[in-house]
Amino acid sequence: MEQVLDRRNKIHPHKFALWAAMGSILMMFAAFTSAYIVKQSAGNWLEFTIPNIFYFSTGVLIISGIFLHRSFLAFKSADEKTYKLSLITAFVLGVLFIVLQYQGWLALYSIGVDLKGNVSGSFFYLLSGVHLLHVLGGLAAMVVALIYAYTLKFSVTDKRIRRFDLVVNYWHFVDILWIYLFIFLLITK
Repeated sequence: MEQVLDRRNKIHPHKFALWAAMGSILMMFAAFTSAYIVKQSAGNWLEFTIPNIFYFSTGVLIISGIFLHRSFLAFKSADEKTYKLSLITAFVLGVLFIVLQYQGWLALYSIGVDLKGNVSGSFFYLLSGVHLLHVLGGLAAMVVALIYAYTLKFSVTDKRIRRFDLVVNYWHFVDILWIYLFIFLLITK
């Protein structure tokens, strides 16, 4: 009995690996934002207004995270219909976030903020673009979750809960990371 309790208090190796990877990603973005601050203090910094579409895309990403969390809770409580519908909604909103980010980049370009111009614009594209790559990774994980949802017989098992929990944890990480980046870009512009 003591051995079983001891094992339950330890983090699963897959979750540990995910958290280690997220820590590495966080360190990378900390380096990017640190470089941004250093470069900004050097002068010759183009100030521009962040297009409103980025506010909308931020809201879409947050709502996507809410739906994914709702899907996870529904899965754990064996509510198959809510689980599947919320998972699809979270995925569609994640794709919409990507579309809106692209439209935001087009809006930036239309006001003269491009990659070859001032370094401030380059940093904006770098931060939002690398984040978008991580969102694509989260969407790929959601595709796998969707495949499981629609091809496997519905059953709530510890293994499936752990797997889905990894997807949810990563997506929440990507959400929080974007909120940090967006606030950072707003207050340092």
